[in-house]
Parts: sequence; C-alpha cells; structure tokens
Amino acid sequence: MSIQFLGMIGHRLASEIIPASGPLFNKQYIADFARAHEQAGFDRVLVGYWSDQPDGFLVTAHAAANTSTLKFLLAHRPGFVSPTLAARKLATLDQLTDGRLAVHIISGGSDVEQRRDGDFLNKTQRYERTDDFLSVLRQSLTSDTPYDHQGEHYQVEQAFSAVKPQQSALPIYFGGSSPEAIKVAGRHADVFALWGEPLAGAAETVRTVRAEAARQGRKIGFNISFRPIIAATEKEAWEKAEHIREVARKKLIESGHDFGLPKPQSVGAARLMAAANEGERLDKSLWTGIAKLVGGGYNSTSLVGTPDQVSDALLKYYDLGIESVLIRGFDPLNNALDYGRELIPLTREKVAARKVARSA
Repeated sequence: MSIQFLGMIGHRLASEIIPASGPLFNKQYIADFARAHEQAGFDRVLVGYWSDQPDGFLVTAHAAANTSTLKFLLAHRPGFVSPTLAARKLATLDQLTDGRLAVHIISGGSDVEQRRDGDFLNKTQRYERTDDFLSVLRQSLTSDTPYDHQGEHYQVEQAFSAVKPQQSALPIYFGGSSPEAIKVAGRHADVFALWGEPLAGAAETVRTVRAEAARQGRKIGFNISFRPIIAATEKEAWEKAEHIREVARKKLIESGHDFGLPKPQSVGAARLMAAANEGERLDKSLWTGIAKLVGGGYNSTSLVGTPDQVSDALLKYYDLGIESVLIRGFDPLNNALDYGRELIPLTREKVAARKVARSA
C-alpha cells in the first residue's frame, strides 16, 4: 500500500512559537490553510476538537468548500451529541464534502476539560460510553432498516437515518494508549492513531492493537503523528530545532505555564514523557525537546534532518505496518508547503520503489 499523508488545519494562525493573532475564527486563514495542504499533496487533514474552540463540523464544511480533492478527518468527542444525531451530522457532512470525510473519535484524556462541557464521567466510564456510542453510530450509518439498541449509556428504539455517507463506509480513526482504549479500537476502529514514539514503542503498540483487532475478527490500519523539522543540511535542521525549543520555552514562560504541572490522565502523554526521559535524540532522528516542555500532552515529538533523512525515518515506521502519517510543523501553513516541495514526494517515491523491488 502507498503511504498516506495527513496534515492538520486550525481556525487561526498559532503554534508553540507563533502567538495567536487575528480573529479566533478566521475564515480566510481556514481556506488558505486547507488549500495549502491540497497544493502540497496531502491526502487528508485533521480538524481538532477543544472545549473552548470553534465547532469542527463548520470549520470542515468551510475548508471543504474551498478545496476539491483534499479529504478531512473530523475529531469528535462522544457524550455531548447522541450517536444517532452524530451519525446524521456526519453523513450530511460527508455528502456536502462529496465523500471526503472521516471521523476521529477521542474519548477525552482530561477530567477538567470534559467537565467544561458538562461531562463528569471518569476515564474508564468515558471509554465504556465510547464503545456504546460507536456501536450505535455504525448502525445508524449503515443500517437500511430501523434498529433497536440497549446499551449501558445509550438506548434507542426504531432508530434510523435516512441520510447515509456518500462513501460505502465512513472511516473511523481512534486513538488512546490505555488498555480500555485499545479494546475499543480493536472492536470499532478502521485506523488506530498514535503519537510519535520511538520505533520500539511504536512496534509494541502496533502488535498489541493488531492482536486486539484480530480477536474481534477484524483488521486495522495505523497512523502516527510527528512534527518534522527539515533543512538543507542535518546541522541546520538541528539548529532549527534548538531555536524552536528556545522560542517555545520563552513563550510558555510568558504565558505562565507551570512546567512541573502533571498532565491529565493520558497514557499517551506518559509514554511520550518516558521517551523524553530516555533522551532528547532517539533512533537518530526522533527529537523529544518540545514533548519534554509540554509534558507529553499532545503530538509533540519531531523527526529532524534533511528531507532525505526524515523520509528514511518515516520509512522505518512504514515498515512496522504504519502506512499513514500525520505531519504538522511549528510554522503551520508555511511548513505544510515546505513538506509538499520535498518530504512528501520523496517519501512516496521511496515507498513506490520498495514496492517495485519487492514485486521483482
């Protein structure tokens, strides 16, 4: 299979090194950001979810209206919209985008943030709800007749959605490193998403999730996320990484960030911090500098080097069975264009050459 590249778009310019500027919901920036990814050759872009930010359904709709081939991955948290309604919203959006939608289900790794939206379930209960949610969601997206469902968190009678996705099946992405998350992924996910761990940890996750899916009689794909830092030479790339860390550190200090603050209940964050504690440079190209700064709280590890070196690093994950990668930079829009000039086409060329060599 060829390698798939995902990006991530936001609703205004901001990053660890760029202070947020302009209106919170910047229609022009969303359109420009989406078109930049399409121009750069990305397959799909993630639209995130936060408890205090603009609605992802509408951000996706606007971005889709300003692109023609780019696909979208909409993050969605169960618990705030019933699964029957979520199915109709997703199916409608897939119709609106001409079949370019996938959904990324996130159960929530922070009690504090969940409670901002009125959700007081604990982490274990959230994963149990997600399991129930996805059972109903799938049925609404696919069933040609009304159905009943009696679960712990959701009960419906004669539920039915007249609107269906334009695609034969709406792809479901899912993330989470806890045993509860992996169990849900094995039952429901088409693609399991993991943060950029060292090769050994990523290989372990792939084996564990694949085995869980097999126990459910299913197969599953994988996506991994990195923040590539590329330059013409390896030395320049590492100098750029150090500059990014220093700017990010100063920005965090100015914001009053507590560097000793424990992260929420996230096994993924704990895994990134464990990697960061092993060292700043792992597997030659993996850099944990920003992950250490932010406590491993999100996809914050980088692959550093020339485009050729970073593409070689990506291929090592591809060889583990991870055939999809999400990449985003610290200068989000400009980095997306940079990746499209060299990193994306170069990596695709190498994957294609491998396929030819193996079939010869």
